[in-house]
Amino acid sequence: MLSVIIPAHNEEGWIGPCLDHLLQEPAPDAGAEVVVVANGCTDRTVELTQTRAGQAEAQGWGFQVLDLPGLGKPGALNAGDRAASGDMRLYLDADVRIGPGVIAGLVRALSGSQPRYASARPRIAAARSGLTRHYARFWQQLPFAQSPAPGFGLFAVNATGRARWDEFPRLISDDTFVRLLFRPGERIEVKGSYEWPMVEGFSALVRVRRRQDAGVAEINRLHPDLIANEAKPRLTKGALIGMALRDPVGFATYVAVSLAVRAKPADGQWTRGR
Repeated sequence: MLSVIIPAHNEEGWIGPCLDHLLQEPAPDAGAEVVVVANGCTDRTVELTQTRAGQAEAQGWGFQVLDLPGLGKPGALNAGDRAASGDMRLYLDADVRIGPGVIAGLVRALSGSQPRYASARPRIAAARSGLTRHYARFWQQLPFAQSPAPGFGLFAVNATGRARWDEFPRLISDDTFVRLLFRPGERIEVKGSYEWPMVEGFSALVRVRRRQDAGVAEINRLHPDLIANEAKPRLTKGALIGMALRDPVGFATYVAVSLAVRAKPADGQWTRGR
């Protein structure tokens, strides 16, 4: 059985399309459920989620909504895990839109007894801001974004994979932590894709990028043994020059954001990832 756990904090603009895309396909033969963890929501997230219960039932999905006080994202993930029944777990951000065939592909990839981690190919959603479009275009060519099953916004594990950790620790980057618990040969990218939005505008890109960098640094500091599992291709100077020549505007935008991030350290506050 597959349990899809969706932590959601004030996601009224995103949770409806997220669930609609997830529930467009029938539940897998072995059964599936959706667990939405409304984490300190003060908007219409819970109301909009509950309107999808009939849609879920028609497609054979179990469905539950946990309306909880603000727990932080790790706390919401742990609450979802405690409520879930499936031996396979898919952790899905509330602003992600899953493409056709991904659920079936994840179930196939995770069906063995060996520990497995699986994701699909992320696509950056079309941005309104021209600056975000330039940044995203260049960012998608970097080694991490090009690596198999990078898993940001969507990752899944089977039962033996989930046994690799207890509760989600209070870390900035939960997806990086889980991905690095698995060696490259244990990580599978299934056919299909999902859409992941990026924040709009320069100041938002700087704020989120600063938080992302702090998350990586935190894992390096607290879990240095996991870094050996990264295995992303190295970005050589020659490759970077080639990328800059092919996309000078994207390169300039990326450099500007990077320099602004370095100019001020992270403040330790939670920042929305999109």
